[in-house]
Amino acid sequence: MSRTIRNFTEMLGLLSRGRFQDKLNEELSNAIEVLEALPNEKGQATITVSITLSYQGGRMDVKPTVKCKLPEGAAFQDTPFWTHEGGLSVQHPSQMDMYTREVDPAEAADVSRATA
Repeated sequence: MSRTIRNFTEMLGLLSRGRFQDKLNEELSNAIEVLEALPNEKGQATITVSITLSYQGGRMDVKPTVKCKLPEGAAFQDTPFWTHEGGLSVQHPSQMDMYTREVDPAEAADVSRATA
């Protein structure tokens, strides 16, 4: 005796002999992987499932499709650089000499003894 299916999720598991459900699981795993790899740790993916029902003379054909929209490219943050001597520098020009002051040898010895 034939079994009547009235449950949507049960029907999904039967589409294309289970391969459609495998495809849905694959798309979900891929979307999670892409979102977790975003440099800003923030993004959005959309998985759209479409079921087309075609009826003719007592026969119902069910055609599933899935589309996954992932974030477009990795959204990297801006990295600030400053120009310096015809090139790029990660140090702000007014802070170039911040750590380059001359240290008195006696003062350096006092610091060394204090931290030892």
